This record gives sequence, C-alpha cells and structure tokens, in this order.
Amino acid sequence: MENKLGWGIIATGRIAGKFARALAHCDTGRLVAVTSRSKEKAEQFGAEHGVSHCYGSYEEILADPEVDAVYISTPHPMHSEWAIKAAQAKKHILCEKPMGMSRKEVEAMVDEAHVNDVFLMEAFMYRCHPQTAKLVELIRDGAIGAVRLIQATFSFQANVPPEHRLVNNALGGGGILDVGCYTVSMSRLIAGAALGKDFCEPSEVHGFGCFHPVTGVDGYAVGELLFPEGIIAQIASGVLLAQENVVRIYGAKGSIVVPWPWGPSLEGGTTRILINRNGLPLEEYLVQTDQWLYAIEADTVAENIDRRQASAMSWADSLGNASTLDAWRKAVGLVYQMEQHT
Repeated sequence: MENKLGWGIIATGRIAGKFARALAHCDTGRLVAVTSRSKEKAEQFGAEHGVSHCYGSYEEILADPEVDAVYISTPHPMHSEWAIKAAQAKKHILCEKPMGMSRKEVEAMVDEAHVNDVFLMEAFMYRCHPQTAKLVELIRDGAIGAVRLIQATFSFQANVPPEHRLVNNALGGGGILDVGCYTVSMSRLIAGAALGKDFCEPSEVHGFGCFHPVTGVDGYAVGELLFPEGIIAQIASGVLLAQENVVRIYGAKGSIVVPWPWGPSLEGGTTRILINRNGLPLEEYLVQTDQWLYAIEADTVAENIDRRQASAMSWADSLGNASTLDAWRKAVGLVYQMEQHT
C-alpha cells in the first residue's frame, strides 16, 4: 500500500503499546503521532516506538495533519468525549472497548461519525482474527447442529489498589465493562450465526455480581442471556477472580471449545478450535496466520475506510452490545457514581 494510513494514538497505556508494536507489522498503516496527558510520558512512548510527534494534550494530536486515524485507548469514561472530538476533527476512529459507558454514549459517537463522514469501529481485536471467522463458519455450517447453549468467560485476578483504573469507580472500573463486553459480543455473535444473522440481541438479561468493598464496582459477575429459538448464553467476567477464559458452545449434535478466544496469536501463529461431535473422535481445526493480532485490526480499519464501518464490529453491533451491557449492569445493580447525577 503506497499511501499508508497515518495513525495517532490517544493515551499511552499497556494496550496502546501492543497496538503500536503491531503497527510496525501492519500492511496498511504507520504510527505517526502519540499523545498523553503528560508530554514526558508521550515522549517516552514515542522514543520506544520511533515516533517524533509526541504531544502533551489530546487536542494537539487531532490538529496534526499527518494523522488520518486515531486509536483511542483512554479509560472508558473518556471514550465518548474524544471519539466525538476526533470525528469533528475529521479523523477516522478505532476506539477501545467498551465503546462507551452506555448505549446513550455509543449513540452519540455513532451519530457524530455519521454526521462528519468518518470511520468508526469498536476495537474488539478478536473479531478481526481468522479464528473468529472460522468459528462463525462452523456454526453456520451446522458443525454441531442447532446451537443450544453458549458459555463465555473472561476473568482475571488483579491485585491493585482502589485508585487503579480496573477498580476505580470514577474510571469506569469493574469486570462487566472491562472484559464482560467480550463475552457479550461473542454470545451475540454466535447466537446470530446460529440464526443466520450477523449478530443477535437477547430478549432477556439476568445477572448477579460481587462488588469491590471500597469502590463499589463489580469485582466479578455472571450473566444469563436468552436468545430466540431457545439459545441461552452463560457469561462470566471479573477483575478480582481468576477463571478459565474459554468459550464453549453446545449444540444438538456436539460441542465446540475455543481454548483462547480473546487474544489469539498475538504475534501470529496457530490457534485451535476443538469439536466434539456426538459419538465421534475429537476434531481439531487449526487456524494459522502470520499477521499480528492488532495489525489485523488496523488493516481491517484501512480496508473498510470507504464504507465508514466494518462488519467485524458494525455500528449496529456496537449499539446492541452496549444495550446488553446496560441490561447486565442493571440486573447486577451496578450504577457508577458519575451516572447517579445524570
């Protein structure tokens, strides 16, 4: 690609580092600028990744003419504000998950992208990986018959102080928004594939959770989603409880296990999907790619720029995901302090 997409990174945390490293292995883009609330942090990040345009304010990167698209990796409550400002600056947008704190925020982001005619996608990198495409293909082809039950878990134990973003109330901490969004998106994707759609919305959402004793965010939580035709999803998330991070799908004729669904082959490699068809030996499907996970995501943005959204995570899909997260939080009883005054 002769004219590679010029990327700017807003906020320089751990995930931003992964995205920056992957851009060096990207076919369609290059990193041209970074920004942090601290110019010193931006310069440290820039030095590590070979970037000379390092800014100490988010506004500056949006004014940089070399930046075509921005990757927003701020804490959750800042996603909406800076995605909207980026759209108004005519920058294309890849926004870390969850796209917004609520469906209302996601609606505002989508509206602004539409009005300003820019690309917008929620950064579920696993949705762009060929392993997920293969999983959808297997479900649509009836590999295990009619889907009955989906089990999806993303949960880990973080030993962090109350002010850390993972459990900080003011920063949208807690498991549901941080990693539960993955389990919701996967369940909606698989239910949709089983029903011949791109994704599907649950008719009922139930849940329970256990809260951080100081900050009041969800330390770990479970949810149950009811989809059409009797498809049920059991989902679990957490930032204070280590669980088995796996996806299992049970159908009328067998079951599927995805051993590592959320971050497959970070730097390229081979991943596995296991199928147990009733009464037959275990089958193993190998999915191989030389591409880095976040590079695939960046290429997905570039390849779909003209359409302004990508099927890997369309605007309608993000809106539906936000609605389900809202319902899960309501079922659990999680209301952030910032929401109590709105």
